[in-house]
Amino acid sequence: MAAAADGRVVIGVDVGTGSVRAGVVDPSNGRLRHVHKHPIHTWTPLAEHFEQSSDEIWRAVAVCVRAAMAGAGVGADGVGAIAFDATCSLVCVGADGRAVGVDPTAAGAAERNVMLWADHRAVLQAAAINAGAHERLRTVGGTISPEMAMPKLLWLKEHMPSAFATVNAHGHFFELPDYLMYRASDRRSTVRSHCSLVCKWNYDPSTPSSAGLGWDRSFLTSIGFSEAELLPHTIGEAVRLAGEPVDGGVGPLAAAELGLLAGTPLAVGLIDAHAGGVGCLGAPLRAAPRLAARLALICGTSTCHMASSDAPCFARGVWGPYYAAMFDGLYLNEGGQSAAGALLDHLVRTHPAAGELGELPHDAVRRRLEQMARARGVPLPCLAADVHVTPDFLGNRSPLADPQMRGGVVGLPLSASLDDLALLYLAAVQSLAYQTKQIVRAMEEAGHTPFEAVVACGGLAKNSVYIQAHADALRLPIVFPKEEEAVLLGAAVLAAVAGGIHPSVPAAMAAMTAVGDELAPSTDALVQAYHERKYKVFLRMTDDQRAYRAMMNEST
Repeated sequence: MAAAADGRVVIGVDVGTGSVRAGVVDPSNGRLRHVHKHPIHTWTPLAEHFEQSSDEIWRAVAVCVRAAMAGAGVGADGVGAIAFDATCSLVCVGADGRAVGVDPTAAGAAERNVMLWADHRAVLQAAAINAGAHERLRTVGGTISPEMAMPKLLWLKEHMPSAFATVNAHGHFFELPDYLMYRASDRRSTVRSHCSLVCKWNYDPSTPSSAGLGWDRSFLTSIGFSEAELLPHTIGEAVRLAGEPVDGGVGPLAAAELGLLAGTPLAVGLIDAHAGGVGCLGAPLRAAPRLAARLALICGTSTCHMASSDAPCFARGVWGPYYAAMFDGLYLNEGGQSAAGALLDHLVRTHPAAGELGELPHDAVRRRLEQMARARGVPLPCLAADVHVTPDFLGNRSPLADPQMRGGVVGLPLSASLDDLALLYLAAVQSLAYQTKQIVRAMEEAGHTPFEAVVACGGLAKNSVYIQAHADALRLPIVFPKEEEAVLLGAAVLAAVAGGIHPSVPAAMAAMTAVGDELAPSTDALVQAYHERKYKVFLRMTDDQRAYRAMMNEST
């Protein structure tokens, strides 16, 4: 701990779906001294195509790091290390590190070289991979998602063969957190994060190849890649755990862009949800002393349900078990919802009554629900007894692992008032909570340690309607980290380890993370009975939608 006393800070950078944030953090106690945020753009040239630019992302990173340092009053010589987390998005670059575009409608738009995590263009490729039922799918819940790397790479090979060949020949396919390490090292280091490859690339170090790597050539060949495609130098041959230092640290060019000193220690990073787990799960928790009994709810645009265990847990439709993906020595299971905050934003934005909500629409909806509950003399959750939603507007990530699922609503009236919007919003929030309950049950029925508490972070953790619905549906307390920006803090934890300020990730977590407030589930018998009934409706609606699809697919 002596190194932490010299006054150095660390920088965590979080690249989310719509923005980049950089935070200057005191590694002795985890206090954020300053945070700066900058937006990034997403292109949607076709339905379910979501694209970004790695160059634009990097420019936003530079803006944020410089502004955060200025806001904290920290110079380059006061920064002990930097680390990145980012969305699990696919980045394509050529031999010189230049962007290779992935937009089929604008082949010349090289800057659009990132397939965002939410991109579902590879649904057919994912289905084809799943039809092969390769053993390697066992660690993704038995079903690969179109959000993962291999379906996207197969789509690129089939639909944009020139772009695929350009990268395959001399370039690199990166997960976004790994690209940021590459860029920060002046494109010198091609180290991949163990987290990135294990969670999104079907990499399994427990079954190494003759070269000692976790790539399975039989799997790659079986899904449509030749022996000359996706070789380790293109998709990863140096793989390290989160928090380990990248050789050489920040390169001179990147240092000039970021306002840092060349050689500033650079940590191997994480996917953003996993950084959230590092930032919120490590503090002592009275409600759930064992780490395996804690569920991390990383809730924002999408939601990830992160659960650690000492032994592997194979739950159908739930990603994992991934060894050491978040914490070394532990297995990780990961449920998820592709649209959570995005779903609520969509419902608000597209409703005819949206214009009545003002600049803070979610707060306005909450206030309207509170008014309606008082006027009707019922608990707020019970207002949506006649409106039911299934939340799979962007497919079902877990536990059905069915990208063909779509959202459903039962109980719409002919009116479109502010009250109607409020009830639809509440029903959608509750459907997200019920799906979380469905995911939790899938893990527990597969043998995972029963959960005793939920630790929530992310933008939706500030939404009281959403959080209370989860506490009530799960009948578990929800605990909040003391530092709201837990994802940024998770990245800072990794930086503190790479910079030698703390000896290990667990040690850094113990020093830098702490528990804040706790929310208890409702003890109102009326509310509990309501959720039990409505959960049954949710399950029936989910089953019915799949039955409807089967009926429509019957041959006449």
